[in-house]
Amino acid sequence: MSGLGLLSRWLLFGEWRAHPMRALLAVVAIAVGVAMGFAIHLINAAAFNEFSAAIQSLAGQADLQVAGREAQFDERIYPRLATHEGVAVASPVLEVDAALAGKPGSLKIVGLDALRAGYVSPDLSGVPAKDHGADVLGDDTIFLSPAAQAWLGVRTGSILTLRAGTHDVPLRVAGPILRARSGQRLAVMDIGALQWRFKQLGKLSRVDLKLRDGVDRGAFERALALELEKAYPGRFTVAAPNDANQESRNNNLSRAYRVNLTVLALVALFTGAFLVFSTQALSVLRRRSQFALLRVLGLPRRALLRQVLVEGASLGVIGSLLGIAAGYGLAAAALAFFGGDLGAGYFPGVKPTVVFTPLAVCVFFLLGLGVALLGCAAPAWEAARARPAVALKSGNDETALERLSRLWPSLLCLGAAVACAFAPPVFELPLFGYVAVALLLIGGIGLMPRLAASSFRLLNRWQLRRASSAQSPVLNLALARLANAPGQASIALGGVLASFSLMVAMGIMVASFRVSVDDWILHILPADLYVRTASGGNTGDLGAPEQAAIAALPGVSRSAFLRTRPLSLDSARPAVTLIARDIDAADPGRLLALVGEAVPAPAGELPLWVSEAMTDLYGFRPGQRVALPLGGRRESFFVAGVWRDYANQSGSVVVRLPDYRRLTGDGTVTDAALWADKGVPVDAIAARLRALPFGATLQFASPGEIRAASLRIFDRSFAVTYLLEAIAIAIGLSGVAATFSAQTLARAREFGMLRHVGVSRGQVLRILALEGGSLTVLGVATGFALGLLISLILVYVVNPQSFHWTMQLHLPWPLLGSVAAVLVAASVLTALVSGRYALSGGPVRAVREDW
Repeated sequence: MSGLGLLSRWLLFGEWRAHPMRALLAVVAIAVGVAMGFAIHLINAAAFNEFSAAIQSLAGQADLQVAGREAQFDERIYPRLATHEGVAVASPVLEVDAALAGKPGSLKIVGLDALRAGYVSPDLSGVPAKDHGADVLGDDTIFLSPAAQAWLGVRTGSILTLRAGTHDVPLRVAGPILRARSGQRLAVMDIGALQWRFKQLGKLSRVDLKLRDGVDRGAFERALALELEKAYPGRFTVAAPNDANQESRNNNLSRAYRVNLTVLALVALFTGAFLVFSTQALSVLRRRSQFALLRVLGLPRRALLRQVLVEGASLGVIGSLLGIAAGYGLAAAALAFFGGDLGAGYFPGVKPTVVFTPLAVCVFFLLGLGVALLGCAAPAWEAARARPAVALKSGNDETALERLSRLWPSLLCLGAAVACAFAPPVFELPLFGYVAVALLLIGGIGLMPRLAASSFRLLNRWQLRRASSAQSPVLNLALARLANAPGQASIALGGVLASFSLMVAMGIMVASFRVSVDDWILHILPADLYVRTASGGNTGDLGAPEQAAIAALPGVSRSAFLRTRPLSLDSARPAVTLIARDIDAADPGRLLALVGEAVPAPAGELPLWVSEAMTDLYGFRPGQRVALPLGGRRESFFVAGVWRDYANQSGSVVVRLPDYRRLTGDGTVTDAALWADKGVPVDAIAARLRALPFGATLQFASPGEIRAASLRIFDRSFAVTYLLEAIAIAIGLSGVAATFSAQTLARAREFGMLRHVGVSRGQVLRILALEGGSLTVLGVATGFALGLLISLILVYVVNPQSFHWTMQLHLPWPLLGSVAAVLVAASVLTALVSGRYALSGGPVRAVREDW
């Protein structure tokens, strides 16, 4: 046994010394795939856990929370809860996202009754100065967390100016919050002052309940929920602060984004698996005679199989360990410099720290190792099953690769991919869509030997029929080699196919999404000028006097207003967005990007238009009647159509603004759209808006400015996608170069024989250039077709099942053409460089082994 172990180590280290670059590229490919996947997992897990912990910290020690289906509800329910049998303390809470005056973003303010909150959420208590204890009840004071103070650039004693409607609200920073989580941007003030200052009199967001000792929380929760449902149908939810519904709601907020990024990161790992395959396949082919000799000398078949698997596994172990270390460092750096949302905006105001989790380490280590073993499985099996007598003979490499040209496994994979592409989502994730993509890649690569043989044989026959074929020995030799060695050609083609098809698919998907978002923005922004009082938060409303003043401006031919607010339809899901706007029920497509035909609402019924996400998540369909919690009641609406909404992934519903005002009594709006009279410049209207008494608080934007800002946000959100795509391309290029280099060097004896029979050095190099260019062109053409099929799955299956919206297909020809040209040039250049090295030894030395 010790002798076999010594032989195994000798073969392993000997192979590494002979071809270090091939082994290094395979290790790097696996390391990059593991690092990106592990880093994205750590980043998202840390951000999600910190975000969930921050939300739970707001509940403090509450046993139960009573919240409204609407963002705010009437405070008259509070006495009923406070005096309820079994309740020890009831703490009223009002939360607002206050707009910042003159600064983008918003600040979350929690309004508390300091005398009651101390029993339920003591960590949120403000810490006033020693001689200013009454500041906790002040009507002009606010307490900020350290992260909020640093973000806003204020300190104790400073004046912080916030925005309430068209008025500025100056508040004095009275001190810090007792205990706030690191990175949590939070403010606390007296609930009465918050209601008054921000025009929320009589409103609450929730009531935190602390139960008496001995009360069964589960039984009390069920009884209270039933009681409130009978008294106020569809208005309230009762739940523990950290129950399964809240956990599910927080998880659903970013799950699709996290899963898609992780799968995208594993694209590099898939490319690494193919590099391991090509490395081990070429190594086994080159050492067939050596392995056959070892078999003749008594080495068991099982030992030879184990040897090739050990060689592949060693690449996987080293690559996985390097990838885990690099992934941890990458995650720590990304969290320190870019935050936990990677540009997607799911976890604002959260500063997580990376946590090393052994389970995740094991999963990604085994993933990298498994990919390496999968890549070397076929070469290992071929090395073990080869007959020594046949393998000892020179020139039988294609015999060893005959199994690669079998059609039925590839056709089976392609058929299964088609079936998976039409499968429904699992746990609201496109798991079968991802499987379909993987099966398409495996099936496409498996077809390459037969495709290469058929293509180049047809070309070779066509070339031989040409009258000038006798004057083209270089082309004849190149085509004859490609036509009669499809197995070796397929190894090189597989690298091109894997890298280029994935690049094509990702490039088409991202370009399609970006173009669709651009067209959508142009459709929903038909006005000449858009006006609002703040760029963030929910306190920048325009009242009726302000709306009238804006609509009456000289030069404005038409004005339209819009109101948005959240609605909770399912306690296990994030809130949907209610949009009330001036919309013509007879022609909703003028303002909404409708999907399908609109269904006119019957006379006397209220029309409602829902986003695509509502059809997937809640089952809303055109022609259906649904109930929404509005104005403290459940109101019936008729679903009159479905529209495309890229701004609200969790779903949105659109109602007519007059209907909303009548049902809720809320006359405020958040946005105004203005159309200029013919010949009136937009700048003139903006100047007249600034001249209004409240003009200093208004913000203006043209459709072009909104479009440019939206696309910048899109590009920032997809920055990680662009990075992962670039890494996959780089690994693919490296793999192509390594494969062509290895194949060229392995053919030194063949080149020596050509030189021996009179073929010049320059002709051999031209043969190599033609072979490399022809193989890559075929790989690029096939990769484009395969990538287009994969992009169809990404655009029409994965994306709708992940984010619940559709898009139009767009092909980025400049990107695809430039990458294809780089691939062809890289393969030709690699073949020439490797050929010069292989020809440097002279023809006699090159063919000596065959004599």
